[in-house]
Amino acid sequence: MIILSIGSNLPSSFGDRFDNINLAISHLKKYGINLVKRSSFYESPSYPDETKPKFINIVINVKTNLTPVKLASVLLFIEQKLERKRKRKNDPRTCDIDIIDYNSQNLKFAYKKLKFNVPHKNLSSRSFVLLPLHEIYPDWKHPKTKELITLLINKLSDKDKKSILKIKKS
Repeated sequence: MIILSIGSNLPSSFGDRFDNINLAISHLKKYGINLVKRSSFYESPSYPDETKPKFINIVINVKTNLTPVKLASVLLFIEQKLERKRKRKNDPRTCDIDIIDYNSQNLKFAYKKLKFNVPHKNLSSRSFVLLPLHEIYPDWKHPKTKELITLLINKLSDKDKKSILKIKKS
């Protein structure tokens, strides 16, 4: 099972945060990355600076024959196509796509000077990934720790759990 997280907290010339996410999914299909399942949209504060624009996030399950490195290259290309600018870490962005799970493997690799950890090293503390993932796979287990997602969610602070909302595009 390959799980991706897609987020946006800035509009692009293509539309708003929701449009950026939907467009990212449509671009995935052009590269043989097929959508299996998707979560609802969730809105959460920007991390780590909550004064920045709020994020819209979703989690999707995809099928692809691409290797993790090739998948990362496609994801970075799609982010760039959707006008993501990489200046400073955690800056607001039009599109952010992360590999959350790649067939339950624990991977570390580099691509174009960027380092990738799959699963993401901070996954266990990210409500904006865990809650949408729980919506579509309530029995998912962390590939490294083997902890059930419900346990990971229970470990989140009350503030983290309350700061994320399932929303519909208005």
